[in-house]
Amino acid sequence: MYLEHFGLREAPFSITPHTEFFFAGANRGNTLEALIYAITHDEGIVKVSGEVGSGKTMLCRMLLEKLPNHVETAYLATPSLSREDILHAIADELKIDLPVLRTQQMMRALQERLLEIYASGRQVVVMIDEAHAMPAETLEEIRLLSNLESNRHKLLHIVLFGQPELDERLSEKGMRQLKDRITHNFALEPLHHGDIGNYLMFRLRAAGYRGPDLFTASAIRLVSKASQGLTRRINILADKGLLSAFADGRHIVDNRQIRAAIRDAQFIPIRNDRSPIAMAGFAVAAVLVLAFIAWRVGITPPPLSTAAPESARTEEGNPTLPANAENPPVARVMPHPVTEGPASLANASTLTERIAATDEWLKITPDSHYFIQLLSTDGNNLTDVQLFIDSLSGKVDPLQIRVYRSRLSGRDRLGVIYGDYPTREAASEQLPLLSAITPAGRPYIRTVSKLK
Repeated sequence: MYLEHFGLREAPFSITPHTEFFFAGANRGNTLEALIYAITHDEGIVKVSGEVGSGKTMLCRMLLEKLPNHVETAYLATPSLSREDILHAIADELKIDLPVLRTQQMMRALQERLLEIYASGRQVVVMIDEAHAMPAETLEEIRLLSNLESNRHKLLHIVLFGQPELDERLSEKGMRQLKDRITHNFALEPLHHGDIGNYLMFRLRAAGYRGPDLFTASAIRLVSKASQGLTRRINILADKGLLSAFADGRHIVDNRQIRAAIRDAQFIPIRNDRSPIAMAGFAVAAVLVLAFIAWRVGITPPPLSTAAPESARTEEGNPTLPANAENPPVARVMPHPVTEGPASLANASTLTERIAATDEWLKITPDSHYFIQLLSTDGNNLTDVQLFIDSLSGKVDPLQIRVYRSRLSGRDRLGVIYGDYPTREAASEQLPLLSAITPAGRPYIRTVSKLK
């Protein structure tokens, strides 16, 4: 209804998880990378907990999209499954013909098929949403499933997504065996007030908005307080605020529109039983886990002293320089870890030629190679893509900037990617620098096989 009024291509604040609207700020992007590492390099159960509307399902969808190509995934979204039902649900997701037998026989048949998958060099990950609502006997079956293994490795990797009640259930005496098998715990905390303005503008930009800030600072404060930092609530209030501003014939969302949105939403306050000390413990643990994983995959974070303070950042997420900064440091991505670009790319002077050169590069590049996704946008946004490439001038190796066309869910898409890396570790070395240069683009690592 209000899309044309605000110059939007699509609704920016839909509560249906859409991976193109994944906000990598507020440590979400780091958590995603840490989850990918934990799933692909560890053999215990991984648990992700967070309040209703904190973004667990979005994170799960991102995992399904970003996990390496050799990983087969099964996504279970129905928590009320019985012990037998969960075996059949996993078998259906993995396209395994499981006969109707006794539980023990079904488990043996599932193990035999998982051994075949493992022998082919593939990995199986089961993601279970709303795990806090599962019956006790089904959670016990999950524990038994985690025991399926070959001589050296687990055959099934399990990720549990649930509300804080999942932590309470796992603390029960009868759940201690399952809890002991959980080797990584991730907690999705609500967005802090300082992140909410960036989140709102990120969603608007992803939906095609190109103007100045739509939400005033006072409106953002009201959204922050009423939503308690939960992304689903932020989306609901922002959507209602835009609708109210449209009805008033205004092109800015202020206190009046947000107060009306709050009255209409009628949110029930979320009870927070965690003490400040406990919250600090979660924060410290998260930092340590992320730092350890970064060290294991070879990521060296940029020096903290070069980061601009939060108060000096624009709505795009880029740092603004203080007035007395005469020779500010410029982050640059060095080309040495990357393979040379094809000759056709060196001669590409137009976007059409760059797309054609990228097609040629895809034909000759091994499926096992990696690149870094910088931008994904609507197929009609040729001007925006060219402006984005122009903004990278002098910061990156131009021979490593590639553009491709694709079609996803019936929609034409344009993508800007960078680099050609033989290993994920090599790509990981460049990711922090590219993230610093293009923070609004939320860069991430992908495989050539998935692009093909």
